[in-house]
Amino acid sequence: MLLQQLEDEKCWDLLVIGGGATGLGVAVEGASRGYRTLLLERDDFGSGTSSRSTKLIHGGVRYLQQGNIFLVLEALHERGTLIRNAPHLVHNLSFVVPLYDWWEGPFYGIGLKLYDMLAGKLGLGPSQILSREETLRRIPTVEPAGLRGGVIYHDGQFDDARLAVALARTFADLGGVPLNRLEVSGLLKAGGLVCGAAARDRESGREYELEARVVVNAAGPFCDAIRRLDEPGAQPVIAPSQGVHLVLPREFLPGDSAIMVPHTDDGRVLFAVPWHERVIVGTTDTPVDRATVEPRPLAAEVEFLLAHASRYLSRDPGITDILSVFAGLRPLVRGGDIAHTATLSRDHTILVSAAGLVTITGGKWTTYRRMAEDTVNSAARLAGLEERPSRTADLPIHGWLAKSAADGEWSMYGAEAAALEELCTVQPDLRRKLHPRLPYRLAEVVWGVRYEWARSVEDVLSRRTRALILDARAAMEEAPAVAALMAAELGRDETWQAAEVAAFRALAKGYLPSGVSGS
Repeated sequence: MLLQQLEDEKCWDLLVIGGGATGLGVAVEGASRGYRTLLLERDDFGSGTSSRSTKLIHGGVRYLQQGNIFLVLEALHERGTLIRNAPHLVHNLSFVVPLYDWWEGPFYGIGLKLYDMLAGKLGLGPSQILSREETLRRIPTVEPAGLRGGVIYHDGQFDDARLAVALARTFADLGGVPLNRLEVSGLLKAGGLVCGAAARDRESGREYELEARVVVNAAGPFCDAIRRLDEPGAQPVIAPSQGVHLVLPREFLPGDSAIMVPHTDDGRVLFAVPWHERVIVGTTDTPVDRATVEPRPLAAEVEFLLAHASRYLSRDPGITDILSVFAGLRPLVRGGDIAHTATLSRDHTILVSAAGLVTITGGKWTTYRRMAEDTVNSAARLAGLEERPSRTADLPIHGWLAKSAADGEWSMYGAEAAALEELCTVQPDLRRKLHPRLPYRLAEVVWGVRYEWARSVEDVLSRRTRALILDARAAMEEAPAVAALMAAELGRDETWQAAEVAAFRALAKGYLPSGVSGS
């Protein structure tokens, strides 16, 4: 039992605060080098920003527009590394830029050829100019009026929450201890230096004091709150920005290619991306005053996305077409002008306080591994840990399986697909679909509890499966069945089930268009 190791281990080499992409990456990096590593997550693995992305592993065409060649090069390299190490979760996706003005073909064509050149041997396919007919064949629902042609290029797509869970499993495979529902309430100090953390188990209420040679703050949008546990007067380094996405039925984009709009009214790139037989449209970039655990989309953001989608799709989506709407916070590093967060750095930043707290912030999913490598290098030097090289560039992520062998119903589970099939053979009732409008089966609920540390109905319906994002109403309808299955696995009673269903349905209302702020 993982909690027992909190009693058995007297002093950890590395204690990581935060179980999103950054924290999980740091934990895997530390454990892979043989450091005794503990990760504490207040809620659930990937429950914040890391499960609310545009689902892309990409070099960043927009950063190329901004002239940030180094970030593009780094991201393209990491994209290739991740496709190699997690082929069951990350794959190649083609993107089409529809062209409506005569100058766009040469302009974007040259820019995307540069993108290809920077990717080099890690490229996923060459970009090329498309005729009007070929553009319509690839994206048949694109707005045809005035369409001159298109430019096609390639990038990566993934399931963010499933990758977070796979990283937690990888960390555990390496001997690390990942714990969700453990909230850090304070930092331990000796001689004025950070030497561990105080934490509370949010389920049992039990308090722990955990010693460590070095503590890494990887709390994403909440990293300033952890920094203030070290220095109460610490000035904020994060300028949080909210990104909102709409989820539409697949008929709005029935082809195999995504649409990329390189310049919206607010200067952002806009995507319409096929994902799990739905279409994700996003994203916005709205500065917010403070980080919240469950950010809510604003009515103006939803209207913005619907308006831009209508410009580029032959069928205009409306409020009633939205299956789900979700918001995430970007932990952007503050610059001189925080009124325009679209211009702030997506590079990562490592800070070391006078007391020795290591903070890693900024960055993005695509570069999580490189961020982790840099962080552990800094943390190990600071703590005087034995110098050991990084191994993660060639480390297969849990479930790794050659892509050709990972197709099928359980493909997202990779090497564990056979075990899920066996579970359905032993318990045939678990083969039943969760809901007619969702692709998941009851076996995935049981699997999530037994092997993936799911503790709540939200964990299962939001992150072990992606039901909440794919269809919020369907997820709400299935909450009682999920609660009953989980209660049998966890030994919970009917009171627990009722509370879980009520809590999930209250949360899920915020994913419906009627639940957005300002509606």
